[in-house]
Amino acid sequence: MARGAEACESETATIMASLPPEPTQDFTKRSFWMPGNYVPTVHRTQQSYRACNDLVACFAERAAVEKQYAQQLRQWSAKWKAIMDSRPLYGSLMAAWQSFFTSTERLSALHLTISESLVAEEGVRVKTWQRDTFPKKLFCGLRESHDNNTSFSRAQKPWNKRLSKLEKARATYHKCCQKEQSAMDKEKQVNDVENISPEKKQKVAEAREVATDAKEKARERYEKILEDVTSYTPRYMEEMEVIFEQSQEEERKRISFLKQAFLSIHRHLDVTNNENIKEVYNDLHQTLMAINEEEDLKWWKNNHGPGMLTNWPKIQEWVPPVKKLKRKKREQKSKEGQPVMIGGVKVRALYDYTGEEGDELSFKAGEEFLKVEEEDDQGWCRGILSGGKEGFYPSNYAVLVE
Repeated sequence: MARGAEACESETATIMASLPPEPTQDFTKRSFWMPGNYVPTVHRTQQSYRACNDLVACFAERAAVEKQYAQQLRQWSAKWKAIMDSRPLYGSLMAAWQSFFTSTERLSALHLTISESLVAEEGVRVKTWQRDTFPKKLFCGLRESHDNNTSFSRAQKPWNKRLSKLEKARATYHKCCQKEQSAMDKEKQVNDVENISPEKKQKVAEAREVATDAKEKARERYEKILEDVTSYTPRYMEEMEVIFEQSQEEERKRISFLKQAFLSIHRHLDVTNNENIKEVYNDLHQTLMAINEEEDLKWWKNNHGPGMLTNWPKIQEWVPPVKKLKRKKREQKSKEGQPVMIGGVKVRALYDYTGEEGDELSFKAGEEFLKVEEEDDQGWCRGILSGGKEGFYPSNYAVLVE
């Protein structure tokens, strides 16, 4: 039994220790109904106004974080994409690795969009709402705070006067009680002493009666003023509640708006429900699942193994060298004028030739075209292909068709 009592006491002590401490002050003095205690409700409007500034600043900083993250993703992608290009991967495995960089660049763009949305959409939205919701009064700060403070003060003023009179009456009554108590104590002391004259005892008794009478009068005045305060209290409460409820309604609208603002911000930040991001990772997953070892090995065989195309040794026909065309000299000749063949003569290409300049022809061996200008001193003729293009070609790369 003793141990059970000790355990019970220990448990009780633990519970008591976990309870909040008893208030050290009279919380009725902090009541909304007490003089001046409506001020927190008035200040709430200013706090809501500042909260909008804090909200915009907070998520502007988050937007900067998103932008920085987007830049870091792009930098990471660019760095490793360059490294990857030098690595010996190929085929679907290479495509899979590349898909990580492609998806990262897409994610970077999406996070950049999130950053821009937080500032351009949500920031502007909150600032616009703040401007419309918190009109200012000249020299008086926010109009709502000023109006609420004026209304509360006007409603509380008559009650405060009555409360002040009641406090004075209470103080007077208590002081009279104290004087009566002192007179009663003195009378008791005098009565207990035998050698005090009856005249002095009578005087002390009269002083006590005067104190008692003053106390009763003070109590009557105290009760009368209290009755006046009590009778006025319902009217005071009604007026204060009307003003308070108006403030509550404005605050309800603010809370509702900020709730929607938070939900909108959440919609931007919640990447788990972002269909574009889901698409990025779905595409990445499909690319990874498309890795095919057989196809990769076949590609390697055809590009680096026995399957490669090979030019096996065979006789290679001699192709005459082409004299480099001197452009300045050619341009000078063109200005002087070259003899032109009327109608031209048909020639056949002996070899393949690819023009190196824009005014040179390109053709394949066996192709026929017209020669319209004789060979110049650099070994070049002018011709026209069957498609109509006109230009120069090496004279020793074509022969007349008989």
